[in-house]
Amino acid sequence: MNIGHYPPPKRRGMVVHSMILLALTVIAVIGFFNLSSAEVGPVFLTWLLVALFSFAPIPFFAYRVYSLWRADYHIDRDSLAISWGLRIEDIPLSDIEWMRSADDLISPLALPSFPFPGGLLGIRRHPELGIVEFLASDAKKLLLIATAKRVFVISPENPSGLSQTFARATEMGSLTPVEAKSVYPSFVVTQAWENGTARYLWLTALFLNIGLFIWASLIIPSTPRVALGQQFAGGVLNTVPSSQLIIFPVASLLLAFIGWIAGLYFYRSEHERILAFIIWGSSTLTSLLFLLAVLFIITTPV
Repeated sequence: MNIGHYPPPKRRGMVVHSMILLALTVIAVIGFFNLSSAEVGPVFLTWLLVALFSFAPIPFFAYRVYSLWRADYHIDRDSLAISWGLRIEDIPLSDIEWMRSADDLISPLALPSFPFPGGLLGIRRHPELGIVEFLASDAKKLLLIATAKRVFVISPENPSGLSQTFARATEMGSLTPVEAKSVYPSFVVTQAWENGTARYLWLTALFLNIGLFIWASLIIPSTPRVALGQQFAGGVLNTVPSSQLIIFPVASLLLAFIGWIAGLYFYRSEHERILAFIIWGSSTLTSLLFLLAVLFIITTPV
């Protein structure tokens, strides 16, 4: 019996998402680079908006790349496990009512919002099936999994092979009864938020970064130039436009966000949660150091 992994098609989705991610990153870097050298005014505001709007979707597409890379459908005699990033659905075979191709439906199945190749994710309502959750990558290989809770839409590379394996596993019967398991990305965030230490580190890093952004935005219009860069004893003090101070809150926020995501990744396992607290603590300390750096810069007489 061919029991094992039936992963979704990944190549096309990885290419599309990686190209979008690369393009957004390049635009964001160009925006922040020009922002650091622009004088306060319309040009500064334009580059600020370009940088922020191109940077904002980067975490979204980065998570989609990670999710597609880790995506898998695994079936054995006990359950069908669907893994998509931090989203995990473990369905006992006894809970599956039927399994069929989406082409067999009378009413077409509407795709979720933002149906990028490699990222057909989301929940829709179908007139016949009710609530439908997509965890798929290819619209041409959609396979429906019906349970009492809802219908799941997946896209294995070999849909017929998975269907045949399901039929054989059902005929043979389960070896060990298993419980249904549903894990959502939001569940990890909620679970970590309930921990007092994690909540304190998150809020401290958040308020430090908000304060740094507000402080920098107040300094830039009122201070034309600041001392920034390599300074040598006895040499001429190098000054730059104060608009370059925007680099500090942007870098601080970027590192804090990366640290927050990395901490959530390790927090999922009890054996690795100490690493999550170390990362979150380091992110908070880094945000404080950026704040002190701005303090030292503006207190240096120019």
